[in-house]
Amino acid sequence: MTNPPVVDRVRLSKRMSRVLRHDPARVGLTLDAEGWTPLDALCRALGVARADVEDVVAHGSKQRFELAGDRVRARYGHSLPGHVELPAAVPPPTLFHGTSVAVVDAILREGLSAGGRQYVHLSPDPDTARTVGARHGRPVVLGVDAGAAARDGVVFRRGNDDTWLTDALDPRYLRRA
Repeated sequence: MTNPPVVDRVRLSKRMSRVLRHDPARVGLTLDAEGWTPLDALCRALGVARADVEDVVAHGSKQRFELAGDRVRARYGHSLPGHVELPAAVPPPTLFHGTSVAVVDAILREGLSAGGRQYVHLSPDPDTARTVGARHGRPVVLGVDAGAAARDGVVFRRGNDDTWLTDALDPRYLRRA
């Protein structure tokens, strides 16, 4: 008797991200208004066992997914219409946004908007923001006065330990870090 093949957690996480964040129809899935889909349907669509998906949710390095009963969803990072609602949270006084030198002047002039995503992504520390910004070219780190923004009514949400989310930020809350 042979053991079933071990599923590569990173590879499965990337497949789940693509399906649950960007293109569920690619594998015949639909998401409800809050991004949920039946866990068994996702497993069938990806050809994996329920335990494999549960393992990615429980042990994935970035807490991208969540389970609720027999449903699963990506917590953040969607390029699909609508919002995945996460509870509001009180941010730390300062957050950071990593971007590229090519767009930093426009951001400082116009502020941050979600663009093709559902939320603006912010980091809790400058090193994480620098890593994010490096994906887009030469990185620039912006400091975000999250405390002032929250006092002014801007709603923040916690995506995971390394990601804070908000709808948009006015340039008055931004500065070069």
